[in-house]
Amino acid sequence: QVQLVESGGGLVQPGGSLRLSCAASGSIDRINVMAWHRQAPGKQREFVAGITNGGTTNYADAAKGRFAISRDNAKNTVHLQMNGLKPEDTAVYYCNAQNILNHEYDYWGQGTQVTVSS
Repeated sequence: QVQLVESGGGLVQPGGSLRLSCAASGSIDRINVMAWHRQAPGKQREFVAGITNGGTTNYADAAKGRFAISRDNAKNTVHLQMNGLKPEDTAVYYCNAQNILNHEYDYWGQGTQVTVSS
């Protein structure tokens, strides 16, 4: 099993920055992709950004140019640097770890709240 623990959420003003972190532990050898998803009140959960073991990144259109996903392999941690935050970025952000070749390995964190408001 894999455990994911998110941190770094909070309240920020529009235009501000925030850095989320996701620490993975357990049997992570089968994991080859980690990602961030978010869910705003009354909306479906949506993909935000992903990164492979090799460092290839992918972003949702809403995140391109403002967000950056990265990983620290020594610490088994993935980060999401969010700049130029907008009120519409307000959501619960979830860390996801999976194997794209075997979808049986698919894990989620409990989420961290991000609120962008003046």
